[in-house]
Amino acid sequence: MKNHIKENRERLGLSQGKLAELCGVSRQTINAIENDKYDPSLQLAFDLARTLGLTMEQCFIPKGRDDS
Repeated sequence: MKNHIKENRERLGLSQGKLAELCGVSRQTINAIENDKYDPSLQLAFDLARTLGLTMEQCFIPKGRDDS
C-alpha cells in the first residue's frame, strides 16, 4: 500500500518521533510506513489519518491504483 504520510506529516511540521508519540507507536514504525516497508494495521491507519487531519483515502493508496 502506498501512502502520503510523509508529505502530510511534514506539512504539519511534525517529526517522525512526534507523529509516533501521538499514535502510540515507535519512530521506526513511522519510518517503515513512510518508506513502504510496512503496512499499518487498520487501527493504526485510522489513527494516522485522524492525527494528520485527513481521510483514509487521502493517506493511503491501495496497490494497483496510482493516484499519486
